[in-house]
Amino acid sequence: MFESAEENLAVNAAQRRSARHRDVRRLAALGLTFVLVLSGLTAYALRGGGTSAATDGPLRVITTTNFLDDTVRQIGGEHVKTTRLMGPGVDPHLYQAKASDLDAMRAADAVFAVGLYLEGSMQQTLEDMAASKAVLFAGERIPKDKLLSPPPGAAPEEEHDPHIWFDPRLWAHVVDAVRDQLVELDPKHADYYRERARRYRAEVTALTDEIRTTLQRIPPQQRTLVTSHDAFRYFGQAFDIKVTAIQGISTQEEATTTDIGRVAATIERTSVRSVFVESSMSGQTLNSVLAAVRQRGGEVAIGGELFSDAAGEAGTPEGTYLGMIRANAQRIVRGLS
Repeated sequence: MFESAEENLAVNAAQRRSARHRDVRRLAALGLTFVLVLSGLTAYALRGGGTSAATDGPLRVITTTNFLDDTVRQIGGEHVKTTRLMGPGVDPHLYQAKASDLDAMRAADAVFAVGLYLEGSMQQTLEDMAASKAVLFAGERIPKDKLLSPPPGAAPEEEHDPHIWFDPRLWAHVVDAVRDQLVELDPKHADYYRERARRYRAEVTALTDEIRTTLQRIPPQQRTLVTSHDAFRYFGQAFDIKVTAIQGISTQEEATTTDIGRVAATIERTSVRSVFVESSMSGQTLNSVLAAVRQRGGEVAIGGELFSDAAGEAGTPEGTYLGMIRANAQRIVRGLS
């Protein structure tokens, strides 16, 4: 069984407090009552008021997806050290925690996830981890009336569509959730986190108008987006784009021949010019749709690759939350215009 750093610190602190209390009783007999006050203050400092992290250095935060990791870094700055579990091209629906991931989570001060069952194969692991440390399911801080219900056929666990990052107005709530969790963990730097979150939130909020302007270049009759899985419904709702996908909101759901035929018929009916592959998924089912369209006498092209459930490579504009949304909008314009 592994013991967390917090558990070790709590045991050591308890032992030190016990020793101090014995000393205090001896000193009290000599009339040195001021030592009691000093002991009480020291014990409170060791406990950190019950909310701060166990370490004196930067907070150690494990993040799931790379775009959430970017958001935490933007807010946490120099006072937070993040370690992400999932990199570019990794599907969070299917990702399963490795032994090294479990060790990292146990050693961290907190774990931040998108939640809403996005990390479906890790859901139980994250819930179990929440019994011993702070685990933030950021998407679950969004008001429920702003979340989309899953399409018919979704698994019972999928109460809401988890792809909230495709509406910047919803991601602004995630910024707030990250800020509040960091402040709770590290109140000493509360003003620092609040100011960085305020500035970053303004950028996220401004992204809505920027993307809307970018997408205006697509003719009204060509505003249908076809992708491998149903990740872009929030994007479609926010920016007036019709969305069609082969698979459901989770890649855990297998595409059927009926799904392929349905999407092929939609392409034929709406004269869609391009369909899009996703960076975190195989293009196999999309190729099946292309073949079905051609069998019907139609023609459709691959419009490019979109960042759906993962951002791009670290160190590139697409490796950030803001950059991945901008890149997607530009690629959609090129593919549909």
